[in-house]
Amino acid sequence: MRIALIGQQDFGRAVMDAFLERGDAVAGVFCAPEKEGAKADALRTAAQERGLPVFQFASLKSQEAAEALRGLDADLGVMAYVLQFAPQSFVTIPRHGTIQYHPSLLPRYRGPSSINWPIAKGDTETGLSIFRPTDGLDEGPVLLQKTCEIGPDDTLGDVYFGRLFPMGVAAMLEAADLVVAGRHRETVQDEAAASYEGWFSAKAARLHWDAHVDHLYNLIRAANPAPGAWTTLEGRKLQIYDARKHPVRTFGAVTGALGEVTEIGETSIRITAQGGQIEVLKLKAEGGGKMAAADFAREGGLRVGSLLGT
Repeated sequence: MRIALIGQQDFGRAVMDAFLERGDAVAGVFCAPEKEGAKADALRTAAQERGLPVFQFASLKSQEAAEALRGLDADLGVMAYVLQFAPQSFVTIPRHGTIQYHPSLLPRYRGPSSINWPIAKGDTETGLSIFRPTDGLDEGPVLLQKTCEIGPDDTLGDVYFGRLFPMGVAAMLEAADLVVAGRHRETVQDEAAASYEGWFSAKAARLHWDAHVDHLYNLIRAANPAPGAWTTLEGRKLQIYDARKHPVRTFGAVTGALGEVTEIGETSIRITAQGGQIEVLKLKAEGGGKMAAADFAREGGLRVGSLLGT
């Protein structure tokens, strides 16, 4: 099989490597130009190290991009983590068209943060879809889907790196084989079941301690490791990463005001919220690095009675 790979970063590199390792030909690689001062794109550098043609167009809508793809004489276009818009005039050029990876069970969670939002909402299942890209964002017919669990304590990192990343690489190979062999089925997405969510931004990851402990814990998990859930301490940003949830059962078990640090232990601190407490194990103060929450407290960062979010 001769493929044209469109993608970027570690997932794009992993997909490229998987095709190469099984003996397929990667005719060329398209990835977005890096912004000035940004880290080198992992896919671009890996492709160049392997001597593959690399194309970095500011827009895939350009005539130059279409001519470059046409010149590769590819059997299939493979889109692996693509943030640039790819028009139909581009994706239909390969003999068997193009397939694209999306880390949700389409039509749910269309959009750029489709792993964060199901965790933030407390969903217990997610998955991935391989679909035909159209001019509507994540709206094309689905070729293949795989599901996976979201455990009650799973973070964004657990779900993506532990499941959706390796599952996605394997699914791209499986879908490519089906399409090139003409054994695939295309299922139109059910618009009545569809949803679209935008970026899970730092603003969305802010913790308000008058919210329920379940909601806060889900936000922390959904933002770990990025963008990092956060609150404030004396006006400065304090990001919270590894944490546990502790519901309260009785009125008598409630301690402290909302957002108050009520306990500093050997390895963690506890903060009161509606319906329970958040036990924080790892945090990052503004201007510093990630560290154990108890170490931060012992170094004078906070004390029992400190109020967060004020």
